[in-house]
Amino acid sequence: MADFRVPPLVRTGAGCARNTGQILAERGYRGALVVTDPIVAGSPAVRAVLDGVRRAGLALAIHEGITSEPTVEMVETALEAFRLSGADVVIGIGGGSPMDAAKAVAVLARSPGPLPLYEGVDKVPGKRVPLVCIATTAGTGSEVTRYVAVTDEQRNRKMLITSWQLLPDVAVADPELTLDLPPGPTVSTGVDALTHAIEAYVSRRRQPLTDTLALSAIRRIGRALPRAYRAPGDGEARSAMSLAALEAGIAFCNASVALVHGMARPLGAYFGVPHGLANAVLLARVSAFTAPAAPERYREIAVALGQPVAGATPEAGARAAVEAIERLCADLAVPSLSALGVAADRFDAVVESMAADAVASGSPVNNPRDATAEEIAALYRACH
Repeated sequence: MADFRVPPLVRTGAGCARNTGQILAERGYRGALVVTDPIVAGSPAVRAVLDGVRRAGLALAIHEGITSEPTVEMVETALEAFRLSGADVVIGIGGGSPMDAAKAVAVLARSPGPLPLYEGVDKVPGKRVPLVCIATTAGTGSEVTRYVAVTDEQRNRKMLITSWQLLPDVAVADPELTLDLPPGPTVSTGVDALTHAIEAYVSRRRQPLTDTLALSAIRRIGRALPRAYRAPGDGEARSAMSLAALEAGIAFCNASVALVHGMARPLGAYFGVPHGLANAVLLARVSAFTAPAAPERYREIAVALGQPVAGATPEAGARAAVEAIERLCADLAVPSLSALGVAADRFDAVVESMAADAVASGSPVNNPRDATAEEIAALYRACH
């Protein structure tokens, strides 16, 4: 038996975000707090969406204080903004960081804090305030997931909070909002989505519905991401990536992630590496480690990535999948950790702690191949 859940309303397609105000007015909301970052708030496309919310009759307060790696302090500041605003709905708009922060605000507005009380699985009590998530990148899938990742500064730890209470009421994936995304974020969020799809497909918690969505996302990303990287204004590629990120988000929300994600979170906590970029750095190496334990699955990933593996053994197909992932990451100029400025001495001092944190996150237990803390540390070193 397997449960499969999505937000009650999922809106996709070019221009779909512009009707957000109408949806909120029809539901009787009077005021909204928008949780975002300064760059997103300044986007003309996003301003048009928010103007539409105002025209629908809602009072709008905008909180722009979220960075690429949200912290408990940022969430608490946004929560205070919500309380002062008198809003009755929270709108998270941006990449994964603003949407995750918005989810946390929606929970804390109805439940006692602090936020670290809810780290782990199914610890969020009661209900939250109504929540809308609007994606401006094609990667995180946060608009359709039950997860929040926030760094607890006091413990130098990137927490993962998992609860169906975090699944938004309305999810919006409008490719028009991604058209001005620069090449760097296009790559990091796009490979993040690919990681979601691959890990959902090989996860020990996979199910038939997630398999369908994960393979569809892998096919779309393999074709569209290089185009979106090289030609940011390619509307067809952006539309494909927007839909693929949403498919991958639904897939991993219901099948969970695995070793790559378990390793990515400590890179954010210790070195501030944005989550999507951390996944991109790790994906090829971890895939090479994992593939021998699930050759049939990785052979299907090779097929989805357009590799000619007809008649090949599962093992040969798995190798083809890893090679395709490696080539894609190379073509997209995915950097190493050292290229990102992670200093060798600091890295060596904390790599064992990062490995322990990765194990403690729980995600690696879903991986087809078990990984010890020593093996995880070796994978980190190979990515440096």
